Amino acid sequence: MKHKKNVLASAMASAAFMVVLLPDAVLAAQAGVDYADTDNWLCRPDHPRACAVDLTSTVVNADGTTRLERYAAEPDAPVDCFYVYPTVSLDMTPNSDMIAGPEELNVVRSQFARLGSECRTFAPLYRQVTLGALRANLGGGTPAVTPDREMGYQDIVNAWNYYLENHNQGRGVILVGHSQGAGVLSRLIINEIEGKEVQQQIISAMLLGATAQVPEGAQVGGTFKQMPACESGDQTGCIVSYVSFRDSVPPPANSLFGRNGEGSKAICTNPAQLAHGHNELHAYMSNATAEGFSSNTQSPWLSDNKSVTTPFVSLPGLLTGECVSNGQFSYLQVTVNADPSDPRTDTISGDVMNADGTVNAGWGLHLIDVNVAMGDLVTLAGRQARAYLAR
Repeated sequence: MKHKKNVLASAMASAAFMVVLLPDAVLAAQAGVDYADTDNWLCRPDHPRACAVDLTSTVVNADGTTRLERYAAEPDAPVDCFYVYPTVSLDMTPNSDMIAGPEELNVVRSQFARLGSECRTFAPLYRQVTLGALRANLGGGTPAVTPDREMGYQDIVNAWNYYLENHNQGRGVILVGHSQGAGVLSRLIINEIEGKEVQQQIISAMLLGATAQVPEGAQVGGTFKQMPACESGDQTGCIVSYVSFRDSVPPPANSLFGRNGEGSKAICTNPAQLAHGHNELHAYMSNATAEGFSSNTQSPWLSDNKSVTTPFVSLPGLLTGECVSNGQFSYLQVTVNADPSDPRTDTISGDVMNADGTVNAGWGLHLIDVNVAMGDLVTLAGRQARAYLAR
């Protein structure tokens, strides 16, 4: 059994944090990853690992009443989901190792495992750019060694090819990725999928928390030459993509997310509209400390917070989402329908925080891009899978 060394949280908060490439990491970088080894997968049907977790939710209604919602995976689902996770690694190197830590396990639980009710789940580990390297670059400093973005991408190419050769057997597949993972999957689509026979097996690509573009007034072209943005819940072979911002904190001029280009716009496909035909988001929020950049804790879901002990909460009617464009940006505008008279929370956390404790508005609700619409994404995956199978 492999074990990851403990990482001090204070090291990640330090402005002096620097990444170093250790000799063993140099040797590891020279070798490809063997995806026949189940230890190199977070989820695989024959080794469910990070996907075999408790996803029980407490549904908290506006009147304060609650009910438990149990979750069950479908091991015999007729389609597959292939997931690439976002930047979460706390490894003290520019690129992560291939040992799953709590951060990789937790993000699968939060963003992907629930899709196991609609598809068989595949989630490879990969040597991603770490949080430390990302923070060093965003902070204006120069890391001791520049991270190797090609390494992580090639890992996913190898995992994808292993999956196709050994597990796919002609099945339809939904691609799912967030942030760095969505960027890696975008490259995979461009280089390995579009224009090739396997494109016919792509049910959809859910590229969340990253910007893909189409020409102004069009649904196809731009980032992807053949796969269009999804326009209906029964459409297949299409792209689901959005970045989320609070209605009260729209993208500032320096934001990298949702930026429109010259003659093009960022894709925004509202998952609630695609799944249900309305704007009420079916969120599954973590009932724990927010993952990733922020160390904030979630606001209590109920005023006493005593009756919410499940890993997740669902809050009908609390959040709505609408795709908006202000000329410079196109994004999913998330509104918290707060009611001070009801016992539920009037706010949610999910912002990326600066070192001084202020909100980094340019990142929007990046930490919970997936959570705010997790239920919609699951419903949409089921709709698209049925449409694909009917075809």
